[in-house]
Amino acid sequence: MPRPVRIGVQLQPQHAPEYQLLRDAVLRAEDLGVDIVFTWDHFYPLTGDPDGAHFECWTMLGAWAEQTERVEIGALVSGGGYRNPDLLADMARTVDHISRGRLILGIGGGWFERDYTEYGYDFGTAGSRLRLLGEYLARIRARIGKLNPAPTRHIPVLIGGGGERKTLRLVAEYADIWHSFADLDALRHKSRVLAGHAGDVGRDAEHIERSVPWPGAAEAQAFVDAGVTLFTVGTGGPGYDLSVVAEAVRWRDDRFPQALAGLA
Repeated sequence: MPRPVRIGVQLQPQHAPEYQLLRDAVLRAEDLGVDIVFTWDHFYPLTGDPDGAHFECWTMLGAWAEQTERVEIGALVSGGGYRNPDLLADMARTVDHISRGRLILGIGGGWFERDYTEYGYDFGTAGSRLRLLGEYLARIRARIGKLNPAPTRHIPVLIGGGGERKTLRLVAEYADIWHSFADLDALRHKSRVLAGHAGDVGRDAEHIERSVPWPGAAEAQAFVDAGVTLFTVGTGGPGYDLSVVAEAVRWRDDRFPQALAGLA
């Protein structure tokens, strides 16, 4: 069965002085018909006032698991360098149970230096953060296998990034979903690189879902033709404007009226 084309929204937890604004945005997004509601895992705003209002990722995901009924939820993405991997696996398993099997475990190497330095973590280098991510992914997999009770399902792992030598190798070995910021030509190229890595580790690259930011209705079909089935729109506080999300949902429903939520 072909994998369905899905629409996600990333509700960026910045510049919302009251949590109720985020809670309302989650409700509106689910009612609108999105498939996945993401947040991000940073400790400070990435745009606007760098000291503006901001909320923490995983605490919110536990609340979203209780609040929502249908959508999958997750971080796009958690910073590997400031989340103990064994504890993160346990947190993910717990949110998986709270949500009755709707969590996506998004993780990446981390890149925003202030997240590390202000909270007392070693920022290191791009290379050291990727090496750590590889170690952490192995530990997450091992810890999930030991937890009691076990997760309600195989928790899909989403890895963000596009480094051809290291990141895509980790995607090939561990990911169910690969999130890329590449343009269309680069995405095609990196997909070929990913297929090579997947072959090296004994996986079929077609089993890894391709995910990108929403490129607009005029460009989206070309990305689908290149293998993308998950598009995500980002929006921040305090207003959490979902008008672009509504456009993406309408496009999905017009082009793929039989699409079902959830992984194929």
